[in-house]
Amino acid sequence: MQVEDLILVSVDDHVVEPPGMWDGHLPSKYVDEAPKLVTKDNGTDVWSFRGAELPNIGLNAVAGRPAAEYGIDPTAFSDMRAGCYDIDERIRDMSANGVLGSLCFPSMPGFCGQLWARVEDKDLAKALLQGYNDWHIDSWCGAYPGRFIPLSLPALWDPDEMAAEIHRVAKKGCHAVTFSENPEKLGYPSFHSDHWDPFWKACSDEGTVVCLHIGSSSQLVITSPEAPINVMITLQPMNIVQAASDLVWSRVLQKFPDLRIAMSEGGIGWIPYFLERADYVYKHHKAWTGTDLGGMLPSELFSERIITCFIDDAVGLENRHHLNIDHITWECDYPHSDSTWPHSAELLAPALAGMSDAEVNKVTHENAIRLFRYDPFSVRPKDKCTVGALRAEAADVDVSERAVTGASPRDPSEPPITIMTLAASVAKT
Repeated sequence: MQVEDLILVSVDDHVVEPPGMWDGHLPSKYVDEAPKLVTKDNGTDVWSFRGAELPNIGLNAVAGRPAAEYGIDPTAFSDMRAGCYDIDERIRDMSANGVLGSLCFPSMPGFCGQLWARVEDKDLAKALLQGYNDWHIDSWCGAYPGRFIPLSLPALWDPDEMAAEIHRVAKKGCHAVTFSENPEKLGYPSFHSDHWDPFWKACSDEGTVVCLHIGSSSQLVITSPEAPINVMITLQPMNIVQAASDLVWSRVLQKFPDLRIAMSEGGIGWIPYFLERADYVYKHHKAWTGTDLGGMLPSELFSERIITCFIDDAVGLENRHHLNIDHITWECDYPHSDSTWPHSAELLAPALAGMSDAEVNKVTHENAIRLFRYDPFSVRPKDKCTVGALRAEAADVDVSERAVTGASPRDPSEPPITIMTLAASVAKT
């Protein structure tokens, strides 16, 4: 299959919430209490909410900038590519990259709506949650039918409210929700508790995919505060490995057999060994641990219930026969620092080279369309959904790198950026 003939659907991108996002999406009594965008004296833009400042961290919006300018400091909208926050420009950037469809995780409220959960006034929290979900579904995704997979935020503080919101947004066509890959790290019960059962049941009933994004527990795997930041970035998928082990040995997958969970931005190369190890543990230890998986091996349970996601993982695709190829999905990660924009198709192509056309179609778009109940071809003819067709529509989009600060590559003689450096920078905000 030629690059221009691919159809690409990304199940992991991100939105930087734009100014004016709350307009028309909140009851009048709560308008003045919603987060407000403020430009600081240093030129950076932050959301101000209940006495706290919520900055846009640089690495979250670096599409189109040279790597030398990547960083962890707060940034301004004027320093971002407009496609980060402007829906019209996002569509143009998607088309310029040849991407048909996109599922967008939030930025300002946290990957799973942690910000709303921390609001003591739960009536306000609910209004903000529903206002955000309505903005995302109706204004962001709804502006261009057929180009987005809507993703809702959960009411983390109350499983019954979570269930009600799943049912509410499902009526609006939203069948994906973001959740924490380790809720215990956020101060809530773990996957091993029955606390979340109303939520799991609602997702099962509505066919809603639960997306666990790396970092959605507000923690990442670190070895030492003195370790270079490369260590943390390298180990980011380990959050998902931990979540996978938690889920396989939990009661969730057995009690809710129709539930599907996506391991967002976790990669797939680690999965064959993980499944081999889990099966080994089960066979060698079940006699004394008392483990009962309903007659299934851990690998069978995982393969049947878990949706796997990758950005750039040639090793994983090479070992696809050890995975459920009907559950492998692709990610672009626009506009984050790991994104392959604007050359996603070209960077993905070498890893697809040994696959049949049927396998390629599953991984690049068919699995995402089926699993997320996404129907782009009812809106747009299939022959207009290819990389080549979309790029032809956006031929005027400038995808060249644009320097903002003019930063030079880092001097190798300087001390490395460490995890401690990152923590100190975040603390300032």
